[in-house]
Amino acid sequence: MKPFPGFPQRMRFSPLPNLFFSQLLPQIDDLAELKITLHLFWILYGKRGYPKFVTYGELLGDRLLMMGVGSEAALRSGLEGAVRRGTIIDLALERHGRIEGLYFLNTESDLEARNRIERGEIDVGVLPAEGHFPEDLEAGEQPNIFTLYEENIGMLTPMIAEELKDAERLYPTSWIEDAFREAVSQNKRNWKYIEAILKRWDSEGREYGARGRYSKEDRDKYIKGRYGHLVKRRID
Repeated sequence: MKPFPGFPQRMRFSPLPNLFFSQLLPQIDDLAELKITLHLFWILYGKRGYPKFVTYGELLGDRLLMMGVGSEAALRSGLEGAVRRGTIIDLALERHGRIEGLYFLNTESDLEARNRIERGEIDVGVLPAEGHFPEDLEAGEQPNIFTLYEENIGMLTPMIAEELKDAERLYPTSWIEDAFREAVSQNKRNWKYIEAILKRWDSEGREYGARGRYSKEDRDKYIKGRYGHLVKRRID
């Protein structure tokens, strides 16, 4: 076996909930279930948009996963074990005369998404083809708005996901990234604060919205003060 060369200085991370280590890991005694569970955290974290799920066809065609578990029988067994344990939730979805298995993490928001899909309230569109493998998970691509939210604020909810989609349509990608960056630097890790930044930049212009510049409100405050005549002359 060739030794692992070690982790590079710059690399991406996939988060794992603390509950995985404190409650799930001590209970999992099947190697295939453990490998599949960890792989699902990795692949679902790299997914974009809402809702986030992975299909059975994707998993079966995932060369890294199948190298790890060894066979389709082990894949099925590991998935069944993870579903029974409650780590993941599944949905058998009929599309075009065939049944496709969908797998979600067992979170409140993903359970709601699963149920809405089952009721026909969410159209999942074209399911990924069997054999698809997400080669770009380690490509270092620019994070989208959903990734930025999860990395800097927390878990997505259906309501927040809709607001993020609207923001992605309304504002340039660079603005969204800068707004997240400014919110984090101010320790204001919530979407309403970030949305307010974007709205301010949109109404006042990006040059006045940037941190460290005067907004119209700031200018009025100083112009109307005791030394307003000096400030006004300086700004003009």
